[in-house]
Amino acid sequence: MGRWLRRGLRLAGGLLIGAGTAVVELVCVAVAGLALLCVRTWPGGWPAARRCVLGSVTAGARRLTETERRRLARFLGHDIAADYDDPAARQYVAVRWSLGLLGGLVLLAVVAGTAYGSLLLWGWFIMRDGEWITITTSAIGGLFLLFLALQGIVGVALLEGQLARHFLGPSHREALRRRIDELSTSRAGVVDAVHDERRRIERDLHDGVQQRIVALGMLLGRARRSQDPDKAHALLVQAHEESRAALTDLREVAWRVYPTALDEAGLRAALEAVAERSAIPVRLEYGLTAEPGEAVRTVAYFVVAEAVTNAIKHSGAERITVALTGRETEVGVGALGGLLVRVTDDGRGGADPAGGGLLGLARRVAALDGRLRVVSPPGGPTTVSAELPELPCA
Repeated sequence: MGRWLRRGLRLAGGLLIGAGTAVVELVCVAVAGLALLCVRTWPGGWPAARRCVLGSVTAGARRLTETERRRLARFLGHDIAADYDDPAARQYVAVRWSLGLLGGLVLLAVVAGTAYGSLLLWGWFIMRDGEWITITTSAIGGLFLLFLALQGIVGVALLEGQLARHFLGPSHREALRRRIDELSTSRAGVVDAVHDERRRIERDLHDGVQQRIVALGMLLGRARRSQDPDKAHALLVQAHEESRAALTDLREVAWRVYPTALDEAGLRAALEAVAERSAIPVRLEYGLTAEPGEAVRTVAYFVVAEAVTNAIKHSGAERITVALTGRETEVGVGALGGLLVRVTDDGRGGADPAGGGLLGLARRVAALDGRLRVVSPPGGPTTVSAELPELPCA
């Protein structure tokens, strides 16, 4: 209930601000239209004057458009790219004011519906003889108007995003070209990430497990050749300890490749295992109500595991917080639109997003059309957040 209330207040605030900017846009459109009409009918030398006026109109249109972009992103949840051209900005401002005024009318309808609907609570105290029918019908009509107006808030918010994307968004052909470029880049990144992972596995096996197995063979060989029973026994004890260490290293490598708990017990259990194995206290805030799909939970797991490992090795942190929440993307729709993973440590900061580990994570996330962000100012704290675009139910 609280989430719906906060969303409704955010949408209402966005439409209220949009109604105010619509008045400014209407005035600017009227003034710009008159100015362009005057310079067009100005005898002699009007091309230079027209260019001057058109430049001022374009500058104003871009400022208003940027204001609308920030409002849409902050209150209505619509992210509009900033790579639009000047004619698109002018056309958007010339049309957008009407939708802004419509949003203002919808908000007035909400106020009127609330006022009339509340007659059911306080109208009986001022009722005169025979007026109960009037009060009842007015209250019912007010509640119906309130219901329609609330639906209108959601509808106008969606129209705001569609209008902005129509005028400011890329064309269909341009969108396809960008999508092809993104897919090509992400595919190359996935290939590089796979190669990096294979090299890391090879390095872990060579520097860890292989060295322990070689030491184990040498200890067993010395014990076999020894003529002293006590010395042979001591060597066998060392070989046994070395075999246990080799088995532990092998399990660590297998765990880093892919943890079996992720399939057997789910994402939460796998992350709890990461927290238990960490040398630094890790607090897990798991806010998901459904188990993510295989691809999503795999990437989410490796983001957390790699970020925690980096914090342990390089940050000098004393505490790490891992938070997983669902991310809402559509205005007025209650469905979860994605998964947000955030890992924060209180270390010294200064993490390099282009470093090997974080770069590999960025490639993994990009393969799912997600985004990885690293905020690590000198002195800390460091926050690694990944936005994954979907949350399918298992």
